[in-house]
Amino acid sequence: MDPLHTCIALSPLAIYSLLLGTINISKRPFLTTGGRDLAALGVAISGLIIAGPMELFLPERAVIILGPYAWLLPVGLFALCVTFLVLVRRPRLVIYNLDSKQLRPILAEVAFRLDEQVRWAGDGLILPNVGVQLHLDPFGIMRGVQLISSGPHQSYDGWQRLETALAADLRKVNVGFNPGAISQLVFAGGTLTALATWLVLRQQNLPHALEEMLRIGP
Repeated sequence: MDPLHTCIALSPLAIYSLLLGTINISKRPFLTTGGRDLAALGVAISGLIIAGPMELFLPERAVIILGPYAWLLPVGLFALCVTFLVLVRRPRLVIYNLDSKQLRPILAEVAFRLDEQVRWAGDGLILPNVGVQLHLDPFGIMRGVQLISSGPHQSYDGWQRLETALAADLRKVNVGFNPGAISQLVFAGGTLTALATWLVLRQQNLPHALEEMLRIGP
């Protein structure tokens, strides 16, 4: 693979890894919604999709008619697919840089403030008056937890209230060093450095590779 395609494929993934490493090496937890988390993952893999199957299956007829603007069709389709997945997924909150043991007492306090009839069942949590049912799902080897909705009947307003209250409490929490961040930062730094070096060394080949990719060559 030429340096242009490699850079397009791996740069978004490396930047995503750099972002996760920065989050995980900080002294604070980071809370985001499942929709934003999925959208960020979609951007991270977009380079692999563009440099791989998207270019491979780019319709030649569209290229003949639209030229390089034909790329707007598959890129737009990919963006619509990611947006669709974000919209149809059930509510979810993602907490980075905090394990389930540390999160549980904080979540319990927040949940009680929102609904005094809150109930725990193992790793499940029910807030009947808020319209939220969820369970805790820790990340494998990485330090983080997902709060995943349980069942189809959920109150989106209740989830927003939970997100706001939990984010306020998490801002007061200090966490210890997360060794998992080192591997993410090393991968990101090594990949970006290697890509930049390869682009500089092979810069004379970039115009031709770009013309081939955009189908604008002779």
